[in-house]
Amino acid sequence: LNKPEWYLTQVLMWIGNHAKFLDDKIQPILDKAGSSVNAGLEFSRGLVMLILEKLAADIPCLLYDDTLFCHLVDEVLLFERELYSVHGYLSSFPSCMHILSEESCFQRWLTVEKKFALQKMDSMLSSEAAWISQYKDITDVDEMKVPDCAETFMTLLLVITDRYKNLPTASRKLQFLGLQKELVDDFRIRLTQVMKEETRASLGFRYCAILNAVNYIATVLADWADNV
Repeated sequence: LNKPEWYLTQVLMWIGNHAKFLDDKIQPILDKAGSSVNAGLEFSRGLVMLILEKLAADIPCLLYDDTLFCHLVDEVLLFERELYSVHGYLSSFPSCMHILSEESCFQRWLTVEKKFALQKMDSMLSSEAAWISQYKDITDVDEMKVPDCAETFMTLLLVITDRYKNLPTASRKLQFLGLQKELVDDFRIRLTQVMKEETRASLGFRYCAILNAVNYIATVLADWADNV
C-alpha cells in the first residue's frame, strides 16, 4: 500500500515499451481491416482499467492514513500527467481522476488538502523570512516588494489548482475552488491579526510588508480572473 508508484511506473513502462510494436505491427493490420481502432491507445486503456481496479481495492485500506493517502494521490497525479503528456492518452477515456472523484475518496482528498495547506500557512507565517522579499536586492525584479509569505501563499494556491484542474466534472473543481476561497479568507484573517499588532508603527517595516502582500495577492487574483 505504501508503494503505488511501483505499479503505476510499471504500467507507464509497458505502454512505452510496446508503443513501437503496436504502431509498426498491429496498427497496419487494423488499418487494412478498415478498423478505426488505435492499437496503442486501446492497449493503454486496457492497462489503465487494471489500475482503476487496483485503486478501487486499495483506497478503502488507506483512506484514514494521511501519509499513505497523500502519497497515493501525489503518485496518481504524476501518473496521469505523464499518461496524457507523453503517451497521448485521451481525456474521453477512463482515468484515475474518476476514482479520486468518488464521494468518500474525494471528501478525504479535500480534507487532507486543507489540513496540509493550513500547516504550510502556519510555517510560512512563522518563518523568520516571512515579511522579507526574496528579491529585495534586485530592484528591477522587485517593484511590488512582495514579502516571502505572500509569494509562498500564492504558489500554494497555484499548486492546488494544478492538482485538481484535470478532475472530470466542474462540480468537483468548484469544491476545490471553495477550499481555495477558504484559504484566501484564512490568510486575510491572519494578516489582519499581524497588522493589529503593528498599528503603533504604521510606517514600520512589517506594516508596510503587509500592505505590499495584500496588494500583490489582489493583483494576482485579478490576473487569474480570466482562468475559467
